Amino acid sequence: MTASTSISQLLPVPLPRATLPEAQPSSCTPAPDPVPPLPEAIDRAVHATIAHFTGGVSPAALALAFADWQLHLAVSPGKQMALAGEAARSIYRFVEALALPDAKFTPWSVVEPAPADRRFSAPDWKLPSFNMMAQAFLLTEQWWHSATTGVRGLSRSNSAIADFAMRQVLDMAAPSNFAFSNPEVLRKTVETRGGNLSAGLHNWLEDARALLGSGRLGEDKPFIVGKDVATSPGKVIYRNRLIELIQYAPQTAEVRPEPILIVPAWIMKYYILDLSPHNSLVRYLVGQGFTVFMISWRNPTPEDRDLSLEDYRRLGIEAAIAAVNAIVPGEPIHAAGYCLGGTLLSIAAAHLATTRPDCLRSLTLLAAQTDFTEAGELTLFINESQVAFLEDMMWERGVLGTEQMAGAFQILRSNDLVWSRAIRAYLLGERSMPNDLMSWNADATRMPYRMHSDYLRRLFLNDELAEGRYCVEGKPVALSDLHAPMFVVGTLRDHVAPWRSTYKIHHLAADADVTYVLASGGHNAGIVAPPGEANHSYQVLGRKGEAPYIGPDEWLRQAPQHEGSWWPEWVRFLVAHSGASVAPPPMGGLNHETLADAPGEYVLQR
Repeated sequence: MTASTSISQLLPVPLPRATLPEAQPSSCTPAPDPVPPLPEAIDRAVHATIAHFTGGVSPAALALAFADWQLHLAVSPGKQMALAGEAARSIYRFVEALALPDAKFTPWSVVEPAPADRRFSAPDWKLPSFNMMAQAFLLTEQWWHSATTGVRGLSRSNSAIADFAMRQVLDMAAPSNFAFSNPEVLRKTVETRGGNLSAGLHNWLEDARALLGSGRLGEDKPFIVGKDVATSPGKVIYRNRLIELIQYAPQTAEVRPEPILIVPAWIMKYYILDLSPHNSLVRYLVGQGFTVFMISWRNPTPEDRDLSLEDYRRLGIEAAIAAVNAIVPGEPIHAAGYCLGGTLLSIAAAHLATTRPDCLRSLTLLAAQTDFTEAGELTLFINESQVAFLEDMMWERGVLGTEQMAGAFQILRSNDLVWSRAIRAYLLGERSMPNDLMSWNADATRMPYRMHSDYLRRLFLNDELAEGRYCVEGKPVALSDLHAPMFVVGTLRDHVAPWRSTYKIHHLAADADVTYVLASGGHNAGIVAPPGEANHSYQVLGRKGEAPYIGPDEWLRQAPQHEGSWWPEWVRFLVAHSGASVAPPPMGGLNHETLADAPGEYVLQR
């Protein structure tokens, strides 16, 4: 690369704007004319209107699930008898415990909360009256779970939808959600002489005004991007209509010759991996002697409605690889992808494995799925009825709005993200301390209509990638073509990408050496796990490509447990697959071509 050659001259020509409205689920041929006929246009408009009132949830999908459950339960007298017996036993045990004198009362003698259920963890919930109320509620939850599961002939998906919907209804009615039945609230009311309720009303009015104005809750005091978060020094060295590419400044005298390219999920801003200085993965990697590049996705608008998943691959990952190759010529790349970014990276890597096999030195997937048959409770929102309903809503707007995605993730963890937050703010009158991770979580992005339709149909609904039917440039790609060493991280309590789902890369990329790590925590907190921070642990076990496959349960038994962060484990993996340290490459290449200081412009878009 000469001093007179710009990076942009070495990159692919930007794609023309796509014109196809939807992916073709199992075909590599182009889609038909995107303009729907009048009858279909009318149907889409009606569905989009209904979606305004349902939050994007398909009423038909819910109705079909409940009808399926009720019909199968109605013709299952044996199941009905079992449910009646369970109810009778629960009532007998409850009445027996209730009849005991207070002196002999034992909390949680009939049923106790699950370890992850923190609604009744306060000491006051052990008082007899409140404890029995909580136990009655938990017994009701157990009975409804039994009623909606294990019905012979009921489809697995409809059973899960019915169970999930009933759980949401019961969660709303939990005794912890009401002032008169929550001992914490009653104690606080007596201690403050009602001051907590006055403060709670103030908090509610503040949140109402904030939601009507900015769309953010009053306690979501945002950390300032570039000042409080995303502060690692660097430069934007490339930009197209979809991405900015950030090159981070070296912090060591020498660096490993192979650069790291990180592909974050486009569903949220990239700085989940560059939060505050103490928990920034980027800052940690740079401090360990690596040259790090980060993709920052543009926040799409309705004008970007026709951007496809293929556009995200070409304008995103392949354009970024070309830019990195221009700055660090002749060196293979350590590519890492988080969440959806890891899914897209695996597609790009499978394609590059046949076209540029020496392009990638290693492949790291962080809480990223490549097989979607066991994608957790998110699958409840993914069936033909629901996908078509979402498509019609996006077809009208051009994008999937931030409120739909935020609502979907909140309802998956409603006790932690909705009800406990409401209790603290409106009943106890307290505000949570500002948190960089929660601030990032509130900084959501939109998604183009066609890209999200591609993702839902081709990957989630039809599982084309795992089955070798996903097409890139007209030809199907297969994960079995991946041969570069892989470092794969799953998180133990992941509600978005369950670890057993991410583990499937072992047999999908059967010839690759795979180092698998199971980190404590959830989808976000399990990845943002810096060294020195308490309550982190992980298991790790590697497997050579030629070694026999072992299932996830056997892996769980064999993998040794380690206390602390998994980040040093990743650095050891990267060092083992890197060359001797060299002088850092210049920022922006030989001609020092840069466009802006990090964090760039795209991350600031609302």
